[in-house]
Amino acid sequence: MNLLNKILVVFSLILAIVNLILIIFYSPLVPEQEWAQKIFYYHVPLAWNFFLAYLMAMIYSGLFLKTRNEKYDIAALAWAETGTLFCLLVLITGPIWATPIWGKPWTWEPRLTSTLIIFLIYMIYFMVREFSDSHEKGMRFAAIISILAFMDVPIIYYAVDMWAPELQAHPSRSTISESSELIQKLFYFSLVSFTLLLVALVQFRIKVEKSQRVEYV
Repeated sequence: MNLLNKILVVFSLILAIVNLILIIFYSPLVPEQEWAQKIFYYHVPLAWNFFLAYLMAMIYSGLFLKTRNEKYDIAALAWAETGTLFCLLVLITGPIWATPIWGKPWTWEPRLTSTLIIFLIYMIYFMVREFSDSHEKGMRFAAIISILAFMDVPIIYYAVDMWAPELQAHPSRSTISESSELIQKLFYFSLVSFTLLLVALVQFRIKVEKSQRVEYV
């Protein structure tokens, strides 16, 4: 790992610790949600960042299909794996928030369902890479799956607009802009913190994957 990546890792970890302290001790309690609302500062930035990760995975997958350059496949895999980790954390933190607010951890409303779908699609993505009868074929099929999977991202984002209100359990997309100035500042700090962590994890994963492929060859 080069010096720049080490600095990025250390800085992102420091920000993550500061972010946790700010959320616990300084974020205001919303009367209707109390402590459950603090999950918001993790849940939403995680969601925004898995969108970003899957966007990058799609772009690098397209570049791989166009050029057949394996460096793009390595980048696509790193973004896909890290994005899927963030997506999994979204699916975990969501029910933690929902249990005290909705009275149950899960409901099959559009945004939750479409988020689960993209997570399952990427499980297929990893299985295709692992079990294809050739490395080259696995990379190609995985790239195609990644590009197709990204079609679900705008569905997740616009789910609150695409289905009738009575089918929705999630807050609207304007929740952040309607919040107090302090909540907004803490949210954007958390968003930056998670974005830097995402990039640091991706860079680390790329390095690991490159070394493994060199050993394999």
